[in-house]
Amino acid sequence: MTVESDGAGGGDVRVYAIRFAHREASVRGEHFYGHDPCSESPFPIDYYVWLVVSGDRTVLVDAGFTAETARARGERHYLRSPMETIAALGSDADRVSHVVLSHLHYDHVGHVADFPAASVVLQEAELAFWTSRHAGRGEHARLADPAAIASLVRENFTGRVRLVNGDHEVVPGVTVHRVGGHTPGLQVTRVETAQGVVVLAADGTHFFENIEQDRPYGVVNHLPSMYEAFDTIRSLAGPDGVVVPGHDPRVRERFPAVPGLAGLAVRIA
Repeated sequence: MTVESDGAGGGDVRVYAIRFAHREASVRGEHFYGHDPCSESPFPIDYYVWLVVSGDRTVLVDAGFTAETARARGERHYLRSPMETIAALGSDADRVSHVVLSHLHYDHVGHVADFPAASVVLQEAELAFWTSRHAGRGEHARLADPAAIASLVRENFTGRVRLVNGDHEVVPGVTVHRVGGHTPGLQVTRVETAQGVVVLAADGTHFFENIEQDRPYGVVNHLPSMYEAFDTIRSLAGPDGVVVPGHDPRVRERFPAVPGLAGLAVRIA
């Protein structure tokens, strides 16, 4: 596997999942492809970003959405901004060197402007889709944040956006991998830690149930690619690695809460 590199970093690695919002008015039928016999059963969803602290580099995976977006879309309970929780973890927005965007749905791009010193790492295929003639159609339009996408297009002209194709090393020990399935350029993030490999799957698997039971999510760009994404995520994690889904409330059960930040942050590694 050939991996592009952005430069040096390293040291001890800490990985956190930061919960900034949740939605209780959600049912199973929204989250699983095809017929689900319990499609009307309640199925709450959490919204996360992920923080990787590696030596002198701090990498943020995804940028959430804002309190204003939560109010505009309704049914989404906004807890507090990711920046506040990052500060409580001993970092701050100005120390984030890279923002990895898994994909360009509204709930992953809202706070990019709040990390002004960060390079933005994005798959070229993802930006190409959201600037294509198909972006404003149907489900795609509903899940888009056109203003955020337009901002990324402008930022691309400044050199802030690093468009990559396939596998790419963000900092040593932190790599991204295009998987597709949910969106054309969806990417997942693999982190090497002292405890083992962590794969921050984002929407490569929304819930543990998607990947553990081989059940695709309900919003599908290309079904075979979603199955292949599951296979790639498993391969990246290896037999002893940890896969962290993008929206599962059970993340807060499977990983320990950060002291003083219960309900807001858990430590993955």
